[in-house]
Amino acid sequence: MIEAQRNSQIRTLIDEQINLPSPPEIAVNILNTVQKDDSSIQELARIIKADPALTGKILSVANSSFYALPNKVTSVERALSILGSNLFKNIALSFLIAAELRSEKQSTFNFDYFWRRSVTSAVAAELLAKSLQEKGDDFFVAGLLHDIGVLILYLNKGDEYASLLHDRKISAEPLEKCELRQYGFTHQQLGAMLIDTWGLPESISVPVHFHHLNADPPEEHRRMTEIISFAGRLAAIYNQTETAGKVRALQTEICDLYHLKANQVRDLLDDVARESIDILKAFDLDPDDLKPYSQMLQEANEELGRLNLSYEHLAMELKEAKERAENLASELTDVNSRLRELVFRDGLTGLYNHRYFQEILAKELSRAFRYQSSVSLIMFDIDFFKKVNDRYGHPVGDLVLMNIARAIEGAVRPSDIVARYGGEEFAVILPQTNESGMQIFAERLRRTVEGITTIAGNQQISVTISAGGSSYSPDATKDTPQRLIAAADQGLYASKKNGRNQVTIFKPQTDQSAPPS
Repeated sequence: MIEAQRNSQIRTLIDEQINLPSPPEIAVNILNTVQKDDSSIQELARIIKADPALTGKILSVANSSFYALPNKVTSVERALSILGSNLFKNIALSFLIAAELRSEKQSTFNFDYFWRRSVTSAVAAELLAKSLQEKGDDFFVAGLLHDIGVLILYLNKGDEYASLLHDRKISAEPLEKCELRQYGFTHQQLGAMLIDTWGLPESISVPVHFHHLNADPPEEHRRMTEIISFAGRLAAIYNQTETAGKVRALQTEICDLYHLKANQVRDLLDDVARESIDILKAFDLDPDDLKPYSQMLQEANEELGRLNLSYEHLAMELKEAKERAENLASELTDVNSRLRELVFRDGLTGLYNHRYFQEILAKELSRAFRYQSSVSLIMFDIDFFKKVNDRYGHPVGDLVLMNIARAIEGAVRPSDIVARYGGEEFAVILPQTNESGMQIFAERLRRTVEGITTIAGNQQISVTISAGGSSYSPDATKDTPQRLIAAADQGLYASKKNGRNQVTIFKPQTDQSAPPS
């Protein structure tokens, strides 16, 4: 009863924060067909053959050394009859899911790395199961999806989750602990919920839920969960650093638990690399520099002139220690850069904050005076924004602010500085821009915001802005940021007083004795 309540609470937390993706239509058709008692091979084959690309991928895997079929398979029907509908279904679903949850867009998350490691885990799970003479068709797809929750979290949380992954890597804290603290659930729980939602069996969702072995899985799924856990660690040897120590620990655990010999585990490691290369290509993934572990050891051995295994491990560890030190130095540089960026960024809109605005305006004004150039400032806020918050609520108001921030960033030049001055008030610094240029840009900015529509539920929300502007020109005397801000603010106040949704330009009230800023 307590466990059921806890699972219900976790589902509620996930539902509140995560939009679970729907399975591709062809995946739904495959699942529905396989679940029918009266389904036929012809019906499943017809669904698969409707997608020529999928057909080609499945046949390439069926004919690979991974399944070692006695004769080449040239038709979907033949592959189905030899592999069986459940295994065939899992191969098809693996391709469909990997294609659906993949992005070509540039981002802080490395999609190719994620799927390369996932496919290697799938191969490792299948090979380890065969070594242990375990029956079942779900090892490959369970290995492929064991970390799918990580991907879903990134797709929903974006840079916030990427930052969590980055910080966890430096702190070496368990990922699940970081996720629980941040979101109240783990990627394991999220992945299992997605698999359940898509209608895949418990033989896949339960091992995904427990694959870190930080809780006891149900007894009937314990063996498969252990295999999926080991598969993830086997894949990590080919996709992460510091492999020598991981190999020793993994070899000891597998030998102790399953009574395998050390050379059997080494052969298994090499087979994972060899078999993964063809499967990765079928998934349109670059195997990169994937090579059997024995070859990696030999290369380390040649590099340092060691002849026996203990020295080979030492060579690997020395090489990795050097790489680790170099990576740590790079990581620290990146962290310092990110921390500085966070200090000067507004948490809601991602624009520069008031502190950075004051700092950069003083620098730009000083530069304009030194090089006898112009600099302009636009300040604006959203008309009747309080009514938006009162009518639709602050979360919708925040969405309006974020949409406006994105639109402004898309409208300015790379050299311009956009900041959230405070509340619903924004500022734009325009280096090397005179008054006439600033006025043209301010009008374009006003029209841009006027054309934005924010969708909230079934409501369409449009707002306008009132803006004020001021400029420093080469023929003026030295000026201060405060007077430039005051003049732009006067213009903003005049725009509001005269009916809103307009731009008013004011000249700074300069003082001949003013010191340079």
